Amino acid sequence: MAHLLSTTCSVKISSSYRPCGQPLNQVRTALPTSFTIQTSKSPFKRLVFQGDRGGRSFVVRATAAPVRQEVSAQSGSGSNLSPNEPSKPQRVMIIGGDGYCGWATALHLSNRGYDVAIVDSLVRRLFDHQLGLDSLTPISSIHNRLRCWKATTGKTIDLYIGDICDFEFLSETFNSFEPDAVVHFGEQRSAPYSMIDRSRAVFTQKNNVIGTLNVLFAIKEFREQCHLVKLGTMGEYGTPNIDIEEGYITITHNGRTDTLPYPKQASSFYHLSKVHDSNNIAFTCKAWGIRATDLNQGVVYGVRTDETSMHEDLYNRFDYDGVFGTALNRFCVQAAVGHPLTVYGKGGQTRGYLDIRDTVQCVELAIANPAQPGEFRVFNQFTEQFSVNELAALVTKAGEKLGLDVQTISVPNPRVEAEEHYYNAKHTKLIELGLKPHLLSDSLLDSLLNFTVKYKDRVDRKQIMPNVSWRKIGVKPQTVPAN
Repeated sequence: MAHLLSTTCSVKISSSYRPCGQPLNQVRTALPTSFTIQTSKSPFKRLVFQGDRGGRSFVVRATAAPVRQEVSAQSGSGSNLSPNEPSKPQRVMIIGGDGYCGWATALHLSNRGYDVAIVDSLVRRLFDHQLGLDSLTPISSIHNRLRCWKATTGKTIDLYIGDICDFEFLSETFNSFEPDAVVHFGEQRSAPYSMIDRSRAVFTQKNNVIGTLNVLFAIKEFREQCHLVKLGTMGEYGTPNIDIEEGYITITHNGRTDTLPYPKQASSFYHLSKVHDSNNIAFTCKAWGIRATDLNQGVVYGVRTDETSMHEDLYNRFDYDGVFGTALNRFCVQAAVGHPLTVYGKGGQTRGYLDIRDTVQCVELAIANPAQPGEFRVFNQFTEQFSVNELAALVTKAGEKLGLDVQTISVPNPRVEAEEHYYNAKHTKLIELGLKPHLLSDSLLDSLLNFTVKYKDRVDRKQIMPNVSWRKIGVKPQTVPAN
């Protein structure tokens, strides 16, 4: 599962095919008739896929060598300015760029003038097929997404399809694109997924830990000055009964004082993989002089950014199920379809939250203000703290304004976690770099609820209730049947 079959392929589209339909902003840009994707090696010498759906036809065939897309350099915040050199866009590789946070970030950085490449195995889409899940929003294929972005904005994003656990593929990708910064979203990011069964727990740790190790070795071997921006998680810290600092804590013990990495209390095999990542990155910064920023991200909500709103083929995914859906997004969908809001246990679980528009802003700030060689920085990436009960109350109030009858129920907590606890996490470093937060306002909740109401006919109500238990995980592979 860690190595997907893939190949180097050239995609040709018939001249009559219009993948974007009519762009929402009425931009009339000629579509490219072909582009090339660099992907990992496969035992198959030739891959052919032909299709004809809704008046569109396309053919995919293997080619021997990649051909880079033409990229027009754009000046802007992505430019590297030097008194002796002309303006040159900074090259940013986004691993996991087809995912929820990665896709929004790729478009944002491209729109800001960075030279962007997406590296993705597309395994997240496979998870949906395996578990019978689907996004609330219809999402286009990665190929149609990139064609639409080109047609709508005139900007090109390179695409490399392959698995970063395959070091040969990753090496070829680094040598081909030559990134100045790597934004690493490319991990299995769901705690419930990692707790389904033994095979998913093993996959999560292998995919996440080995993938990140490969990225570190690729930077050391091929791009020593490349800045790694790693998406971590606030879940690494757990819920300690003291304030959570940003990565490090200064302690005095038996008369001696030192600044040490903040203690980690991971609560799933997924969170444990992120702790392993942090340790590996910190070690390689010290040993090899790698420059890295670890963004310990809170729970992300929302779906729209300026770029993903340009056209329906650029829409981001919106997960609401019990495996990949996050609390606020799930509550909004539940309210839209008249399902009671599912509060786990007592509902006092408190976490840091942020709008997806702030995710892309934080990543850009980290890239624009890179760590020094040998430096391992840790930023806590969230804007506000809420308990689950507080989120439920906010959604209930916003739903009533829209005429929705929103109820709340307490369901047995499938996780092993404190349901009432102290929580106070510091998050000042990104604010100091210039983050302008989008706080959770009534208008934002109204917008999010209206969005979920628009797509409520796509909701599979059988996927709403949680069905993955931390305590019942076993060695037998599970299909996670619908309730």
